[in-house]
Amino acid sequence: MLGYTGTLLRVNLTDNTIKKEPLNLEDAKNYIGARGLGTRYFMKEVDPKVEPFSPDNKLIFMTGPLTGTLATSSGRYEVIAKAPLTGTIGASNSGGHFGPELKYAGYDGIIFEGKSEKPVYLYINDDEVELRDAAHLWGKNVFETTDMLIEEAGEDAKVACIGPGGEKLVLFATVMNDRHRAAGRSGLGAVMGSKNLKAIVVKGSKSVEVAKPKEFLEICKKSRDMLKNHPVTGEGLPTYGTQILVNILNQSGGLPTRNWRDGGVFEYADETSGETLTEKYLVRNKGCFGCNIGCGRVTRIAEGKFKSFGEGPEYEAGWAFGADCGVRNLEAISKANFICNELGIDPITMGATIACAMEMYEKGILTSKELGRDLPFGDDEGIVEFTRMTGLREGFGDIMAMGSYRMAEHYGHPELSMTVKKQEMPAYDGRCLQGMGLEYATSNRGACHVRGYLTSPEILGIPEKLDPFVTDEKASWLKTFQDLTAVVDSAGICLFTTFGIGLPEISEMLRTATGIDLTDEEILQAGERIWNLEKLFNLEAGFTKADDKLPDRLLKEPMPSGPAKGLVTQLDTMLKEYYQIRGWDEEGVPTDEKLKILAIE
Repeated sequence: MLGYTGTLLRVNLTDNTIKKEPLNLEDAKNYIGARGLGTRYFMKEVDPKVEPFSPDNKLIFMTGPLTGTLATSSGRYEVIAKAPLTGTIGASNSGGHFGPELKYAGYDGIIFEGKSEKPVYLYINDDEVELRDAAHLWGKNVFETTDMLIEEAGEDAKVACIGPGGEKLVLFATVMNDRHRAAGRSGLGAVMGSKNLKAIVVKGSKSVEVAKPKEFLEICKKSRDMLKNHPVTGEGLPTYGTQILVNILNQSGGLPTRNWRDGGVFEYADETSGETLTEKYLVRNKGCFGCNIGCGRVTRIAEGKFKSFGEGPEYEAGWAFGADCGVRNLEAISKANFICNELGIDPITMGATIACAMEMYEKGILTSKELGRDLPFGDDEGIVEFTRMTGLREGFGDIMAMGSYRMAEHYGHPELSMTVKKQEMPAYDGRCLQGMGLEYATSNRGACHVRGYLTSPEILGIPEKLDPFVTDEKASWLKTFQDLTAVVDSAGICLFTTFGIGLPEISEMLRTATGIDLTDEEILQAGERIWNLEKLFNLEAGFTKADDKLPDRLLKEPMPSGPAKGLVTQLDTMLKEYYQIRGWDEEGVPTDEKLKILAIE
């Protein structure tokens, strides 16, 4: 089997030992790589009931067989652990250049065990691997840490690290790599911090071999051409970035506004849009390793109180600090996002937690005395100040660091937290996009938009247009999208490639890279196997059908305005059908027959 390096690193932080071991090739065949393979290792080695900050919780970095190859957008890798924000299986995907560099050093992944007595970082230079003291790095932000390690290791080194958010165990801390790329959701950066692991720095001089070089090159060229010629990946995303979705969702009536209270239309949407970001603040677009889309934004706020220079905001961050908080100032939104990258915290949960606090303030549940200041909707200075305070756990930021659910629950109003399994819902209102509502409820890592992304057919019409207001066939579509996304994440390529290419192209890249001759259907079934494995972890961790739910606001409060006015999410209808299509029983538990078909032990 090629595409893989065939070697894993196992790092025991407790006793300061490092071992190299062969990759389990049978598991690689059945679970592909990255998300799937990392979860397989995790499930075999970790008790699902483990406490997230226990030394017994392992932290796995895993690449895919296409990571670092000529495949389009092949810069992806996965971080896996039990997630502190949700208590679910936590698997978070990131791009940039770190994943490919790890493979060039000769490793498919790293399994971290235990906890170091003092701050350390892992240094990798091909066959030279060692734990080094990180006392001088502890307390430094992401950019400072990255710059210091590159100065020590050389300009060609790639760094993944945590910032103060991870060190201080903010429950939604991120693992950051290449300064601005993030394994962003569920708090895996806090797991890294709990182990006193500050960073991983890697340099590699090897290459990734593929099984059929000529055929692999042909399918890679075909896929790149398809992406170049598609209006979304060849024009929309390169020109305006993901923020192009602001106006699109607003016009569709699905842009959640003011903690989802005021419907799916934000009156100032255009002021926070990708078009405005491009016109006023864009320096250039940017892509990850092997990318021919270039959706990343390098932006500059040249002057004023929100002066900043960096990457972003992407759509989700722009929405969380924008429409969700009722903020129209794009400079403040960009600054808050920049602080998230600097301190290493998830902007989706951060912005949504501030939005929840804003509603609690307006209802009189939180006071200016508790907060340290007023915090009404639309407070542009507030989103910047509370983002910084949360990343550093200062003042009321110490409470916000728990996420919106625990914050709202602390004050007796968990219903004001727009979360599923304690993770904040992203920027698509399920009362308008019925399929996305079902996706939030069933996502294995808590509310998530990139574990099925039915926005593609419901709003963008890819691969065909579905009526977002109806529930017909949404369960079937979602299952297929969830299984395909598991394949994409596990292969090591970017989800955005699926706007322009599909299962046939992805499967052919996998076959010609690895030499594993599986059919398209068998590869899609591997995605289904991964999804069911994640579900089993959550069940063993204590989750039940009762957790596959949505906030009452989506179920009982009809959309107050816009094209979807009067609608609620019809979850019960879709969920029953979803379980049936999945081959699960009425309680959402995979049947023995289904597990046998998928060959899950």
